[in-house]
Amino acid sequence: MRLLSLTTLLAALACTARAELKLPAIIGDNMVLQQKQTNPLWGWDTPGTEVTVKFRDQTKTAKAGADGKWTVKLDPVPANAKPATISIKGTTTKELKNVLVGEVWICSGQSNMQWNVGSSWDADLEIATAKFPNIRLITVPNVGTQEPQQDFKGEWKECSPATVGGFTAVGYFYGRVLHKMLDVPVGLINNAWGGSAAEAWVNRGELEKDPRFKLLMENTKKNEALLTSAAAKTKYDADLAAWNKQSEAAKKEGKPFAVRAPAPPAAWLNGNARPANIYNGALLPTIGYGIKGAIWYQGESNAGRAYEYASLFPFMIQNWRNEWKQGDFPFYWVQLADFMAEKSDAVQASASSWAELRESQTKTQDAIKNGGQAVIIDLGEANDIHPKNKRDVAERLARWALVKDYGMKLPYRSPEFKSAEFTGDKATVTLDTFGSSLRTVDISEVKGFVVCGEDKKWVWAEAKITGKDKLEVSAQGVAKPVAVRYAWSDNPVCNLYSTDGLPVTPFRSDSFEMLTKPKP
Repeated sequence: MRLLSLTTLLAALACTARAELKLPAIIGDNMVLQQKQTNPLWGWDTPGTEVTVKFRDQTKTAKAGADGKWTVKLDPVPANAKPATISIKGTTTKELKNVLVGEVWICSGQSNMQWNVGSSWDADLEIATAKFPNIRLITVPNVGTQEPQQDFKGEWKECSPATVGGFTAVGYFYGRVLHKMLDVPVGLINNAWGGSAAEAWVNRGELEKDPRFKLLMENTKKNEALLTSAAAKTKYDADLAAWNKQSEAAKKEGKPFAVRAPAPPAAWLNGNARPANIYNGALLPTIGYGIKGAIWYQGESNAGRAYEYASLFPFMIQNWRNEWKQGDFPFYWVQLADFMAEKSDAVQASASSWAELRESQTKTQDAIKNGGQAVIIDLGEANDIHPKNKRDVAERLARWALVKDYGMKLPYRSPEFKSAEFTGDKATVTLDTFGSSLRTVDISEVKGFVVCGEDKKWVWAEAKITGKDKLEVSAQGVAKPVAVRYAWSDNPVCNLYSTDGLPVTPFRSDSFEMLTKPKP
């Protein structure tokens, strides 16, 4: 009887300990609710508990399910910069203070999105002037796992000189433009992870069901089997011991030692390239929160698989939309910048996996609804994969949103390839300039074109603008060109723009087999 009484008491104490209303980090003080749409709020409490949520004149109730989770949906309300309180009562009561209503955007991708304000150009001035209490910031930590996560450690903060320095620069500058143009509060969710691969951001079950990603998932399973084996641990231990020995020897001899330590098997297993790792660890805890849309800056880590990216990237976007259950929300991305050494040889310059990745990004505009890309082929740095000018990048992204989502009339889209006609020794190239016209920058001569004949040997070409949307292209020694390319290299020398100041999108007229197409 005493044993039974003790067991009952312990069970009661355990229930009492669990009897507490809990909220995820994404729902807290200082947050921004998305205006003019339903906003889900959720949390956990003792199963069966009725939870009441009060916000202004709304009262919503829900019952915690068997897993303790409850969800309510607030009715749409217009933007409001007046701080409000949300009261949530279950087994206990919580009050969320300083809540605003405005525009909420996800800021995602790899290191160029993660790159913070404090590491960008004019960081001192940008930080000192970041006095925007109605812009709210929250950052999701980098967690890679195959186990779905419900929450993360983080909190919403008002944008200020004290909080903005470590925040995504592209995200902040983007949000600042919207805030100034729309005069409404803006919420920014930063969940970027440097070096991440696109497949790490996708639900694994969805990847495994699609035959287009059969090779990707086969290689994933092989890697998982290898890295979880005893042989992998033995090899790592041996490699680490050898590295330590080399390091100690260099230290004794007073020599520099810059060799990187070998990565443990867990580095990939828990890292940013394993399919679904970031989806589970960083994205999932935010899915369902009311947002307007997403901005994305990624692709470098997938450049070697650009052919696959043409399917993978739109698939990822659609996966996000399916799981968010907010319809085809806006999704805007940054095309890869110019990077690496400039090449003077036309043949070498025209063989580029980065150019192919850019093409896959451009094609995604036709593969999905409500998407678009900011072209930054003029904003990169040859010797740094992280160009410091993030302000111009963000402003080109913001143009898309201001026009497509907020109804403003502004130039927003870079000129794109439309057609090429070959007559004799010339190619007539027509671009879609989206109401603008063409011009050169820096010098009058057009730079960046190559052509080839049936031998597929690329030769630098001369080009001249012959109309608001047309160019004539030719090259000595190519009597009958069959294909033309523009800015088709890692770091092209190119200078063609719209008169609105947007660079022409890199393109090719041919459909020659891609370098990155998997070989049988």
